[in-house]
Amino acid sequence: MDTEYKFFADRFPDTPGVYLMKDGRGRILYVGKAKKLRRRLASYFRKAEALTPKTRALVARIRHIDTLLTATEKEALLLESGLIKKHRPRYNVVLKDDKQYVLFRLDRQSEFPRLSMTRKVVRDGSVYFGPFTSASAARTVWKLLGKVFPLRKCKDTAFRNRVRPCLYHDIGQCWAPCVKDVDREAYAEMVHRVEMLLSGRSLELVDDLTRKMKAASKDMAYEQAAAYRDQIRAVRKTVEGQAAVIHDNRDRDVIGLAETGQGLGLGLLFVRQGRLLDQKQFFWPGLTLDEGPEVVESFLGQFYGPGRFIPSTVVVPMELEESPLPEVLTERGGASVRIVAPRNTQEKQLLGIARNVAARAVEAAETISSRLQRVLRLPEEPVRIECVDASHLGGTDMRVGQVVFEDGRRNPDASRLYAFPELEGAGDDYAALAAWARRRMESGPPWPDLVLIDGGRGQISAVEKGLAECTEECGWELASIAKGESRRAGELGDVIFRPGRVNPMPLKPGSPELLFLQKIRDAAHRFVLGRQRRARKKAVLSSELTSLPGIGPRTARILWDRFESLEAMLEADPGTIGGLSGIGPRRAEKIHAALQSLKSSREG
Repeated sequence: MDTEYKFFADRFPDTPGVYLMKDGRGRILYVGKAKKLRRRLASYFRKAEALTPKTRALVARIRHIDTLLTATEKEALLLESGLIKKHRPRYNVVLKDDKQYVLFRLDRQSEFPRLSMTRKVVRDGSVYFGPFTSASAARTVWKLLGKVFPLRKCKDTAFRNRVRPCLYHDIGQCWAPCVKDVDREAYAEMVHRVEMLLSGRSLELVDDLTRKMKAASKDMAYEQAAAYRDQIRAVRKTVEGQAAVIHDNRDRDVIGLAETGQGLGLGLLFVRQGRLLDQKQFFWPGLTLDEGPEVVESFLGQFYGPGRFIPSTVVVPMELEESPLPEVLTERGGASVRIVAPRNTQEKQLLGIARNVAARAVEAAETISSRLQRVLRLPEEPVRIECVDASHLGGTDMRVGQVVFEDGRRNPDASRLYAFPELEGAGDDYAALAAWARRRMESGPPWPDLVLIDGGRGQISAVEKGLAECTEECGWELASIAKGESRRAGELGDVIFRPGRVNPMPLKPGSPELLFLQKIRDAAHRFVLGRQRRARKKAVLSSELTSLPGIGPRTARILWDRFESLEAMLEADPGTIGGLSGIGPRRAEKIHAALQSLKSSREG
C-alpha cells in the first residue's frame, strides 16, 4: 500500500554523501548531495509553510530514501552530478542542452600550426578560443579566416604523408608547408596575427596591419599591401557584434537569474578578452529564485563537464559558501578556476546583462516535450519517450523493437530488440506487445514518461494488459500512432490515440508534435525491420558456415564474436584464427582451409 513517508533523523548518518529520493514505484525523484546527510534531509521535513512549492510537491511523493556515503563533500558533488546525468530525476535541475559548444583550436606545438574547430578540450599544449553556441557562425568565421590567413588545413596524418599540394593551395588558402619550403618566420607571424584576433586583441592587430599596409604601399609592393588590406577587413568582419563590455582583457563567464511567472530563467554570457562573444539561455518551469543557489550549483556542475573549456573566472549572482565546485572545475579545466559574486561595477553591469538574457529565456523555453505534454494532456513533460513496434516475417521471427528519445533526441544506446520464440508461428502482434510490457517491467528503470506504440486502440489495450499483469497500478502514460485512411506511412493523416478515449487526439496535420511522433514511430519501424533482416541474414550465413567440415555451432559462435561478417572470416589468415580462444594452431589450419574452399565455391 502506498503510504506517506515517515522521516526519522536517527536512521541517517551525519556524514558527507548523496541521497536518492524515490516514489512508490522505485523511480528516482531527486538526487542531492550534502556535507551532513542527516541535517540536510531533516530540512525537507519541516513545516509545509517553510518549504518552497517545488519542495512540498517533492516531499508529498517520497516513499523511500537511499543514501550513498562518500569520504568528502567533493566526492559527493561528483557522484551527484553523475547520477543526475544518468537518471535525469524529475525534481532535479537537469541541464537538457548540455552539448559541447564549438571552439577554435590552435596547435602551437606543431612547427606549422593548424586552426581547426572542435567541441572538446584536450590538454595537449593547444590554445582554445570560444565558445560559439552556433556551429554555423563558427564555421563562417573559420572560412573567412582561412581565406586571408592561409594556414594549413590538413590533419597531421595527411600533412606528414602528402606528396603534392592540396586544393586549398591551388585556390590560395594554404601555403602548402607540407611539400613546399615555407618561410617559418613568416608562417609564425601569420599564426601570431590569428592568435591576436581570436584572443580579443583586434584593435592592436588592426593598427599593426595598417602600418604594414601603408609601408608596403609606400614601397610600391601593392600586392602585399592588398593582402594586408584583406586581413584588416577580415578582422573587422570577425569582431562585428562583439561588444566591449569590460576593460581588463580577462576571460570570464557570467551567470544571471530571473524569475518569471512560468519559472526560472538562467542567462549565460561568454566574455573573452573583455568582449561579449556569445550568450545562452536556459529555463526551468515551476522554479523560483528561492531555489537560486541550488540551480546555480547544479548548473555549474553539469555544464562545465570534462572536456569543456572553463574560463578562469565564473561570476555568479550569489556567494556559494564552502562549495567544492572551484576545486572540481580546476581539476577539470587544468587551471585555477574561481567562482565569485560580482566584485566591481563592471561585473555588476555584466550580471545585469545576464539577468536580462535570463528574463527572455521563457520566450524560447517551449520544447517539444512541453508541446507534447500540452497536446496529449499528460500530467508531466515526457522527457523520456520509448516507442515500440511489433514485427514478424509471415508469422515467424516475432520481434518487438524499442527506440528511446530523451529531451527530443534519440538515444541509440538505449535501443532494444525483444525476441519471443514462444510466439513463433502465431503472428500475434497483440500478444507480442503484452509480452513486451511484461519484459520491460522486469528490466527496471529508467522508466519512460511516455510509451508510444505503433498501432491503434487495440495495441494500447495489449500493452495495458501486459502492464496490469505486473502491477495493479502502472504510472506509464501510453499513446499510439495509427496510419490514416490511406494506410501509407509518413502521410499527414496519421492519428494519435490515448487510453480511455474513443476518438483520436486533436493534433493538427503537419503540426510539430505530430511530425515528431511520426519521426519516433519511423525510427522504431526502421530499427526493428533492420535488426530482423540482419538476424535472418546472419542465420542463413551461420547455416552456411556450420555446413563446413570442422565448424560446429560452438566454433561458429567464436568466429561470429570475433568477425563482423562472413567476408571478414574468409579473408582471415590462420594466425588470426588460431589466436581466438578455444582454437589452437592445428585446428585453425583446418578451419582456414574450409573457409577457403567456401570462398572458392562462392567465386566460382
